[in-house]
Amino acid sequence: MTDEELIAEVRGWLAANWNPRDKVQAESFGRSPYQSFLEKVLAAGYAVPSWPKELGGRAMTPAQGRLIEREFAAVGAPGAGQDRHNLWANTALAYATPEFRDEIVPKLLTGAVGMCLLYSEPGAGSDLAAVRTRADLEGDRFRVNGQKVWTSGAAIADYGMLIARTDWDVPKHLGISFFFLPMKQPGIEVRPLRQITDEAHFNEVFITDAFVPAANLLGPLNGGWKVLQTALAYERSVMGDAARGPRSGKGSPKGDGALVELAREAGVLDDPLIRQEIAQVTAWKILNRMNNARAKAELKRGTSSPIMSLGKLAMSRILHQEARLRTLLLGADSLLEGPDHPRAEDANFLSLNAYFTSIGGGTDQIQRNIIGERVLGLPKEPEIDRTMPFREVRSG
Repeated sequence: MTDEELIAEVRGWLAANWNPRDKVQAESFGRSPYQSFLEKVLAAGYAVPSWPKELGGRAMTPAQGRLIEREFAAVGAPGAGQDRHNLWANTALAYATPEFRDEIVPKLLTGAVGMCLLYSEPGAGSDLAAVRTRADLEGDRFRVNGQKVWTSGAAIADYGMLIARTDWDVPKHLGISFFFLPMKQPGIEVRPLRQITDEAHFNEVFITDAFVPAANLLGPLNGGWKVLQTALAYERSVMGDAARGPRSGKGSPKGDGALVELAREAGVLDDPLIRQEIAQVTAWKILNRMNNARAKAELKRGTSSPIMSLGKLAMSRILHQEARLRTLLLGADSLLEGPDHPRAEDANFLSLNAYFTSIGGGTDQIQRNIIGERVLGLPKEPEIDRTMPFREVRSG
């Protein structure tokens, strides 16, 4: 099939199956409101076009997949390109048993289940290998006890991608396993955390004698660190591609031309320093898109790529710089707040929310370490507990 034939096919399918008046809601961790449409997308092979046909794909090239994504984006339709950005489905595809894979992957691609990430703990954020949540095998299931934090969507999730310690007598990276933990069961308590943006997307999760079937183990027992690296690569890929836009969406300019429009309204578009600042942010965005395309070309199922850390770190810098510029262009008006002042509302929200990208998915400092060690080949930081049995590692 030529590119022209593929584009014509996708346009014809969208014309027959998608109503352009439907508004795509912001991506959430809960079940998708477009489940019936996503089922059609999957059946047509557009959800994961690069996957084999027996797994719901069409064995297309990445370039063909991006053509499909562009046609879906042009009409505001969801569901395409999940072979590149659905971290849940790609992780399950690479590591789940065939039986669990066949059960869970279609649900993940069609939004039939809600998901959350159960990684960070109060004493294991920057160093995820230090997790102390434990999973003990009892027959054909694991008993789980521990605490997680900064978990988005935990209150509405059906499953949580959980890392837990299953062997305490080996070094920390070698005793972790990766599970799909059912969230709707006794023993799981979710407490929301109020954010600086006055939202509560994050949660603490307390796990007391909850159970996960052994069939929900991804990868080998005690081999969860490799699974986690794959999942993190997809998460960082998503965060490096794009970030959350203005909250109000009421008249405030969006997209790559937003800063130009704000500068024009402020009467400073001819200021050479302002133009230089806008050009710098624009250049960073273009460069980041090219870098992410390169990283995704290297990423194969079941692998991770340190290049993803470059994109995630770059997006963090872009968001902070763009928020600073919005505030600068608004001047004293940036002190205003509320729905009657949408530009100031958006500037303040984006300034605060930029820190989400600096922290979520691994802090900026962690990304710099990964880039230094795994991209540039610099010496590793000292880590005295890396080779000792985890049971002997001291903790606060």
